[in-house]
Amino acid sequence: MQRLLRQLYCAAVATVIAQPAWANAVYVSNEKDNTVTIVDSDTMEPVKTINVGQRPRGITVSRDGKFLYVCASDDDTVEIIDTATHEIVGSLPSGPDPELFVLSPDGKTLYVANEDDNLVTVIDVEQKRVLAEIPVGVEPEGMGISPDGKIMVNTSETTNMAHFIDTESHEIVSNVLVDARPRFAQFKPDGSEVWVSAEIGGTVSVINNASREVKHKINFEIQGLRSEAIQPVGIRISADGKKAYVALGPANRVAVVNAETYEVEKYVLVGQRVWQLAFTPDGKYIISTNGLSNDITFIDTQSDEPVKSVTVGALPWGVTVAPN
Repeated sequence: MQRLLRQLYCAAVATVIAQPAWANAVYVSNEKDNTVTIVDSDTMEPVKTINVGQRPRGITVSRDGKFLYVCASDDDTVEIIDTATHEIVGSLPSGPDPELFVLSPDGKTLYVANEDDNLVTVIDVEQKRVLAEIPVGVEPEGMGISPDGKIMVNTSETTNMAHFIDTESHEIVSNVLVDARPRFAQFKPDGSEVWVSAEIGGTVSVINNASREVKHKINFEIQGLRSEAIQPVGIRISADGKKAYVALGPANRVAVVNAETYEVEKYVLVGQRVWQLAFTPDGKYIISTNGLSNDITFIDTQSDEPVKSVTVGALPWGVTVAPN
C-alpha cells in the first residue's frame, strides 16, 4: 500500500511540474508570420507560438480570461482562441479588414474598426452576431471605450477626427477634429478625458469627455531626432490616472507623461518601430511591441527603465496580458 501511495504521489508531482505555472500570459500578435507568441511575464521568456489567420493585429482577452480575440485582418474575421488549450475555437463576424477593436466593460460587446469600409461593427460576443454597423470617417482605426461603457470613441486616420459614439443608440454624438492620422484612443480611468494619438501630426490630443473639446495637446521632442520620426501610436494610462505611456513609432521610444500636468517626464529607449502597449494586471510592467526588431520590451513602471527585450515573431503589432 505504501508503495502504491508513493507511486501516486510521484505521478501527481510530475503532473504538476509538467503543467505550465505562468503568473500572467502575455499575448503578442505577429503581423508578418501569422502567429501569436505567448510570453511568461515572470520569466520574460516565450513559452508557445499559436498559428492564426492572416495579418493578425488587434488582440485582447475576454473579461474572464478564458478567450483571446485576434483580428485576422486579411481574413476579414476575428478569431477566438481558448486560453487553456490555445486552440482556435471559433470566430466573430467582424466585417472587412478588422484592425483594432475594444471590448465593452461587461465583456459582452466587441466594437471593431473596419478600415476598408469606413465602418465600426458592433458584435454580440456571446451570440456571435452583428448588432450594428456604424458609418464613420475614412480609414477608422483607434478604438476606446469609457469606463462606464456608455461612450465609444473611434478615430479615422484620413478624416482626422475622433468620433464619439453612444453605445446604446449606436449613433455618433460628437466629432472632434484632431491632428493628422489619429491611430489610438484611450480613456482615463475616471472617464474624464480621452487621449488620441496623431501619428503624422506628432501629438496627443487630450479631449474633455464632457465638453468634447481638445483641452491640451502634448508635443514630443527628442534630441538628435527629426520631428517627423516621432510618431505617436499606442497609449496606455495607469490605473490611478497619474501616468501615461505613449509609443512613438520609428523614434524607438516610449514617452512617459505626467497625466495630470501633461508634461513629458522621460523617453524610454526600446526596440525598433514601437507600436502598441499593455500593462501587466498588477501594473508592475508595461510592455511595448517593437515591429522592426521583432521583439517586445518589458518596462518597469516604478523606475521607468527597460528591464528586458524578448524576441517574438515577425512584425509584432498588438499585445495584451491576462492571468493564466
